[in-house]
Amino acid sequence: MLPCRLRQVCSLVPRASACVVSGENFLVRPLVQLQHRALSTMDFSSDVLTMENKGNAVAMLRLNRPKALNAVSDDVCRDLVKALQMVDADDAFRAIVLTGSGEKAFAAGADIKEMDSRPDFPTVARMDMLQHWNEISKIRKPVIAAVNGFALGGGCELAMMCDIILASDKAKFGMGGTQRLTRAVGKSKAMEWILTGNFFTAEQAEKAGLVSRVVPADKLEAEALQLATDIAKMPYHAIVMAKECVNRAYESSLAEGLLYERRAFHATWATADRSEGMKAFVEKREPEWQHK
Repeated sequence: MLPCRLRQVCSLVPRASACVVSGENFLVRPLVQLQHRALSTMDFSSDVLTMENKGNAVAMLRLNRPKALNAVSDDVCRDLVKALQMVDADDAFRAIVLTGSGEKAFAAGADIKEMDSRPDFPTVARMDMLQHWNEISKIRKPVIAAVNGFALGGGCELAMMCDIILASDKAKFGMGGTQRLTRAVGKSKAMEWILTGNFFTAEQAEKAGLVSRVVPADKLEAEALQLATDIAKMPYHAIVMAKECVNRAYESSLAEGLLYERRAFHATWATADRSEGMKAFVEKREPEWQHK
């Protein structure tokens, strides 16, 4: 039996706010509690990452270590998590694009020099290396990876932590982790790429289902921004719920996923946009989304 009934919970939610399904027991929590004070991107400063407001409710984050092929150091990981969390909490943004600076790399793996400076297992275990990665996967707004070059090792993992991957026709992938890559492309292809250590092209990645689509290198950023703009135009709370449902399908059984999806569908009745969308459909007009 569910811990609480949707009707009971939604009756407590202020009008024109929303509910989000969450948790292993399919709890429903008021989305109004998850909204935060708008933050300015001017509050953010980093030597290894840039943040830009591209308009149309889209933020662009750019890994900025071109001389190191945007290798993912501790500083990069820490600042990226901070920037993503800032954008996630900022009501001015509804979609995010992540890319790398320069033409050669999205992120060519972890910073090997930094990793090699850790002397032994106790040191690595004590610091719980890579623990920050999990925070990237918790971002609620859609994140699009625009892979403009090498995405290797940690860079491949970073791309896979995003919701959609667009790749330039010059991009190359390789040395992805055993868990996300296997879920993305299946056991046989993952085994081949992981056990051989071979790189694979953007076209191969698209064919395997890792990449949404491949675009010419000189059009990658524009394509990614247009996709983010298209997503940002959609009703915000429905987009957040849809992302959570897809991730649930990725991580759970069909029965659990269908139950989660159904609860999320019910929760849309707590949003103003659900009512507007249905009225617009009946009246045969374009909806005017309020993102409420």
